Amino acid sequence: MDDKQLLTAYWQHLLEQRNDGEPENWIARKKRLHEERGNKVPRIRGEGKLLRKSQEQQDQCRIEYDLLAVFFIKQGNSFYHEEEQRRHTAIIQAGRVASDELVLPTKTAKSLPVIEVFGKEEARSQRFDYDRRAAVQYAERWWNDYNPEFQKFAVDCTSYVSQCLYAGGAPMWGMPDKGRGWWYQADSWSYSWAVAHSLRWYLSGSTQGLKGKEVERASDLLPGDVICYDFQGDGRWDHNTIVVSKDTNGEPLVNAHTDNSRHRYWEYRDSMAWTEDCQYKFFRIGE
Repeated sequence: MDDKQLLTAYWQHLLEQRNDGEPENWIARKKRLHEERGNKVPRIRGEGKLLRKSQEQQDQCRIEYDLLAVFFIKQGNSFYHEEEQRRHTAIIQAGRVASDELVLPTKTAKSLPVIEVFGKEEARSQRFDYDRRAAVQYAERWWNDYNPEFQKFAVDCTSYVSQCLYAGGAPMWGMPDKGRGWWYQADSWSYSWAVAHSLRWYLSGSTQGLKGKEVERASDLLPGDVICYDFQGDGRWDHNTIVVSKDTNGEPLVNAHTDNSRHRYWEYRDSMAWTEDCQYKFFRIGE
């Protein structure tokens, strides 16, 4: 079985209807959640990029690869595409998938500590003209890639959002103090640039440069705004996304890194990290 056949077998496995009592895979879960919201998913397309393959037995091998899934979503009379890439490992035995699992991101030396960052020590206020279109264009260009001008983190969601905000004209300040302001310079950066928890608190407290105004509902957000997620509801903020569009119901569709996602429904109930205790913060940027 060649590499293309391996990926094809795995993709078919993910699309199979499961009746054996196993937990639903992420493809099936995302499709179910769309249908619960009244959407239809008439087609799902998958593209695999093989990363590693090792022969474990004569008729068995282990593969690791990135799977890009494209969901064709029909909402009323409108259509849009949702895309997401996740990394998998699978055991292929005698041409069939014997087991599979998602590969979760691991923390490395490049991971940063969780620190609350505030800007309240700066008394003056400063306005900036936020170019929402430029921020969204950057988000669309790099949603499944990494700009070589910036450090790539094992958990890259917040750095990606920061890059989008910077592309929209958000001014940096606070360097070289990592615990102050919001900035990136050469091989150094503030905690608020790359740590989800720190950016959430920075947006709540900053009075100059990049600022966020908290709004009550996700539907109040515009493209270019930010959503913060505390998946466990334990006070530690885990994830950030940027709004890039809105569906026909006026609900945000977001882009993110880790897992790389495009036009994903903002609630993130399809995430393995999501729980019933999930808390959200909605920030209007630049106003």
